[in-house]
Amino acid sequence: MATSTVKDFLVTYLMPEICYERIFVNLHVHVPCLKLITTRIVGFWILLDALLAQLPQLLTILWRRSAEGLSLTAALLQLYAFSCPVVYAVANNYPLFAWAERLFTLAQTAAIVFLILHYRGDTLTGILVLLTYGGVLLLLGSYAAAAVASVMQASSLAALIASKVLQATANHCNGHTGQLSTVSVLLSWAGSLGVVFVSLQETGSLSTTLSQTLSAGLSCVLLAQVLCSTSSTATTKAKSE
Repeated sequence: MATSTVKDFLVTYLMPEICYERIFVNLHVHVPCLKLITTRIVGFWILLDALLAQLPQLLTILWRRSAEGLSLTAALLQLYAFSCPVVYAVANNYPLFAWAERLFTLAQTAAIVFLILHYRGDTLTGILVLLTYGGVLLLLGSYAAAAVASVMQASSLAALIASKVLQATANHCNGHTGQLSTVSVLLSWAGSLGVVFVSLQETGSLSTTLSQTLSAGLSCVLLAQVLCSTSSTATTKAKSE
């Protein structure tokens, strides 16, 4: 019974039945099947990153009641980058299930933008920014031409890269990472590596692969900054005690 349950799960989500037979029944290391399995696992991880990467950051800000060290411009660029796939999907009449998880990410990122402004004492500005953003997104989703949506989609990666550069620069100038969530940065780092892997396997576009690699490299920089800042804080506390 247990073996049947495991087989059903693997065949349903990770591999075709022929790959299951080759790897687990015949004990044959079949490279194409292993590549397919790896790609599907990475795909699930990228989806998890899209759904949850912003949530720890949002919870960190709420828990600590502070957005110290977070770059507002970087957050706005992230909001733009995450909005582009939604506008593109709506403009091309994609079914809701194909992009619904992006709405969850957008809601989290919009909340982060608002909280950054709120904890800086600009609550009214935060409300106006959210209302303006919602109106613009609604207009673009309803009336944007497919060509405009395509340009936005093509620029989303550049916006995401720019947001990472700005946040890394802010960390360096501040000398610490403030309320930047370690978990969020870790999820983003892992997700960006997954995107590079998929890009190498599927797109075949050198420019896309290079851009994804640059994004992954910047995620590595942010992760290193967070880990170093956390280690430095822990050492300082230990010395003071």
